[in-house]
Amino acid sequence: MSDDLARILTARGYRLTAARRVILDTLSESGEHLTADELTEQVRQRSTAIGRMTVYRTLDLLCDLGLMRPVYQGTGAAHYVLMRDGHHHHLICTGCGRVVEFDECALDEAHEKIARRFGFEVEGHLLEFYGVCEVCRSKAAAN
Repeated sequence: MSDDLARILTARGYRLTAARRVILDTLSESGEHLTADELTEQVRQRSTAIGRMTVYRTLDLLCDLGLMRPVYQGTGAAHYVLMRDGHHHHLICTGCGRVVEFDECALDEAHEKIARRFGFEVEGHLLEFYGVCEVCRSKAAAN
C-alpha cells in the first residue's frame, strides 16, 4: 500500500522525500487508525530526525489528495484512515467502542444516483454503521 501511495504522490507532482516514505510505510504497516500524535510516536521510533510538523503536514497533504480522511471516534482526537479505492467502511459498537473495518461496498449505484441528484462528482466515501456488538449484547443479556 505504501508503494501505491508513493506512486500517487509522485504522479501528482509531489516529491517522495525520505520522511514521507517513512510516514507512508508506518501508515501502511500499522493496520490501525492512528491519531496524528500516535503516528508521530511510531514514526519517531523509526527515525528521530522526523519532526511532529512533518508528520502533520504529510497527513494534511494525504487528506487534501483524498488518500486519507480524519474520523472522530468519540475520543476528541481525529484518527486517520487510508481511503483504499476511494472508500472506507466501519462497524462501530456503541457499547465498547470496538471498530470493525470491512471492504464490501454495495454503494456504487446509490452514490451515482445521489451524485446525479445533487450535481456532485463523488470522489469517495466514508461509511460508519453504529450498533451493539455480539459481546456487548451477550453481556447485557446476562445482566
